Amino acid sequence: MDRFVDRQTELSRLRGCYESDEADMVVIFGRRRLGKTELVRQSLGEGDDAVLYQATETTSQVQLDEFVDAASESFPGVDRIKQEWESLLGYLAEQDAIVVLDEFPYLIDADESLPSVVQRLWDQEIQDTAATFVLVGSSISMMEEATLLGNSPLYGRFTEKIDLRQLNFDAVREFFPDSYTLEEQLFAWGVFGGTPYYLDGVELDHNLGTVVQRAILSQQGFLHNEPEYVLRTELTEPNRYFAILKAIAAGNTTSNEIAGAIGIDGKQISTYTQKLERLRLVDREVPVTEDKTTSRRGRYRILDTLFRFWFRFVYGNEDRYERLGDDTYETVIEPEIADFVSQTFETLCQDALPNLYPDETFVDVGRWWYKEHEVDVVGLTDGRTMVAGECKFTSSPLDYGALASLEDHADEIRWTPDTGDVEREYALFARNGFTQSVRDAAADRDDLHLFALDEIIANA
Repeated sequence: MDRFVDRQTELSRLRGCYESDEADMVVIFGRRRLGKTELVRQSLGEGDDAVLYQATETTSQVQLDEFVDAASESFPGVDRIKQEWESLLGYLAEQDAIVVLDEFPYLIDADESLPSVVQRLWDQEIQDTAATFVLVGSSISMMEEATLLGNSPLYGRFTEKIDLRQLNFDAVREFFPDSYTLEEQLFAWGVFGGTPYYLDGVELDHNLGTVVQRAILSQQGFLHNEPEYVLRTELTEPNRYFAILKAIAAGNTTSNEIAGAIGIDGKQISTYTQKLERLRLVDREVPVTEDKTTSRRGRYRILDTLFRFWFRFVYGNEDRYERLGDDTYETVIEPEIADFVSQTFETLCQDALPNLYPDETFVDVGRWWYKEHEVDVVGLTDGRTMVAGECKFTSSPLDYGALASLEDHADEIRWTPDTGDVEREYALFARNGFTQSVRDAAADRDDLHLFALDEIIANA
């Protein structure tokens, strides 16, 4: 049985709908492998007033037959109802049933009128019952078109919308064996991310090199072709998207850099990146002081760390890795893995910042850059305080040069608080501690704080 970790907020929201005396309609969507089906199963528990139907890619009649079989276990009278969606769902609504239609996009593929049928039932019948309808889907684009966009039949009719995302680091740690150090946990998270299916499927009871070699680098590995499978499932013409993701993973993060790397006109890039953003695979990041809708200094990053790893190290290198065999990790990956995980470390530090400064209320936390200047962590408060931070994920202690560099770059940040002049605070985040000169500086200054790995993780 798959491990079920965290998701307490989502469970509470679902159970609140089930227990309500009023009708509820819930949409649950998110990328494949995030545990949507298991979330629903856990929320239902052992209740006997629920119908959980997981659709498959088949004809509408087969789906109806399978649905009746599933529903009759809790509601035997359903097999006497006319086998059409409107009659069946209407009957179950009258019974105040909980009806879960998992992989709702498959049902729409077979019968495109289904969203309109559900809309009509909701408007005319379901709202007067205590029934709960839950529509679940992995195809984000189809779920949006059928349920969430302004022109969709079900727009505005949902009482709950759950956009399921990856688990955070604190939840992910439950998958790691007790033998893992904090540093090893961070490395593993930096490769496998927060997707429950990945974490539950790989054998983590080994060192990271062995796990990565067996699960990803080996052609027989559990996750060797996972990113390719997901993309080919979601996209009809994936090759251009593969090239874009490969370019981003290689460090080409602006539209012009990506366009130059793959050889297309820069004006065409947004068409593809917007699709990748909708699939939660890519994010367009802007300096924390700027508005995302107007800034022209956006940079693209791959959100899923496994995808980022795969496109940086695996895609296009299969023949070389086959020749290297079991030496692949040691030869190719190990020399670069710390640099690769450093991006995840920066994200962890950003997540930890509000808890590390409990007396401040942060309105924005992120990165900042302008020309040759860059600051890893910038926190803007609702007062006058701006916290600027430098992250070092190196094997050596963070030295005084990193502090001096941070101060130089932070001086270039243009931010005007509403309440007066900026008060700057400086934070240094390090994987392997600090040199004596940095510790001495922190002891002498009230505006400088040092955060080691254990404190960062405890507050993330």
